[in-house]
Amino acid sequence: MLSQILEFAMLFAFGFSWPFAIVRTYRAKRVDGKSPAFMIIVLVGYACGIAAHLVEGTKLWLCWIYLVDMALVSTDLTLYFHYSKRRGA
Repeated sequence: MLSQILEFAMLFAFGFSWPFAIVRTYRAKRVDGKSPAFMIIVLVGYACGIAAHLVEGTKLWLCWIYLVDMALVSTDLTLYFHYSKRRGA
């Protein structure tokens, strides 16, 4: 049970930071300093976390937290491509 709580805390901490990054990107309409490669690596890491839980068949409720975090990172990545395209045009 303690490992589930700690994993949830880690996911919450990581997920908590993404809305701030999303809002900052949306307001500034700039992506300077953002790394799409980093965001893709984070998405792969979250996917591996989900896969681990599915393979083990345990702590499946944590998969929902992973999915929320993935949605946040995907939103930031979408904004990155949207604003980097506009800047280059």
